[in-house]
Parts: sequence; structure tokens; C-alpha cells
Amino acid sequence: MKLSSSIYGQPSRRDVVRAGLGAAAALALPGFLAPARADDNTLTFEQLYGKFSALGLEFSERVKTFTGKRVSMRGFMAPPLKAESKFFVLTKMPMALCPFCSSDADWPEDIVVVYLGDKQTFVQSNQTIEVTGTLEIGSWTDPETGFVSQLRLTQARFRSI
Repeated sequence: MKLSSSIYGQPSRRDVVRAGLGAAAALALPGFLAPARADDNTLTFEQLYGKFSALGLEFSERVKTFTGKRVSMRGFMAPPLKAESKFFVLTKMPMALCPFCSSDADWPEDIVVVYLGDKQTFVQSNQTIEVTGTLEIGSWTDPETGFVSQLRLTQARFRSI
């Protein structure tokens, strides 16, 4: 950004305001403005998939790198099938209905199945949560529910933010 100076050789009021707004945006949106650090174990929904091929969406290199490792994600808890479930679906946007699909071929790109390590009380579907768990990828069918997933966080915990 080129600074224009006032008649006294100082930055103009407009330049100071622009710089302040830019700094505020950088603080408010660090994930959008700065690249992820190598030691950062967070994933966003936008980072889950890479290119689209004849086989459909492919997992991103970041997801492949973190497979089998502890990661954190932020999103919303979709309404669970039943209150005593040991799992829920993390979604990019709040949902009023459960986003379960019939097969992994229909797998939506903006959900992640979360299997809890310990029982926790579910939260309202419009409240942002942060989930930390071990990342697993690939088609898997839950033997208890028959639910098919492509992407999971296991031994997970969540907290409201």
C-alpha cells in the first residue's frame, strides 16, 4: 500500500485508518490471511479435499499428512440420531436436520464424523465447537449403526467456543 502524506510529510488520516483496519482484519481472521504453520494441527473444512478426479473428490495433502495424528477442527454439531450416541457429525454450517447419507459415494464434503473417546453432553446445533481427535480417512462402516463415513475424528473431545 502506498502511503500518501499530508502537507507536513506525515501519513494522512486515511492511511492510518486503512492500516488500523488491515491490522484488525489480520487479528480477526488469522486462518484466512496467514498460511498454516508447519506445527499447526488444525484443519478447516476448506482444507479437507484437494482436486476432483474421475473417482470424485480426493483428500488434500494436508489431510493425508495428518492421518493418524491428533487434529482440531471447528464447526457445528449436527443433531445426533439419538441422545445416547457415542458419535456425532461435525458440519461446516449449523444444520437443523442430521446430514447422514446412504453411502460413501454420497459423502458430503462439508461434514466429518466424530467418535467420542468419553461420553459428553451434546450441545445446540447453532453453537460453534472445537473438536480434537485422531484423524482417520477412507471408507468405513460403523458396525453398530451401519453409518458409512469417509472422514472421521476418533477418540475425540469437544468444547464450546
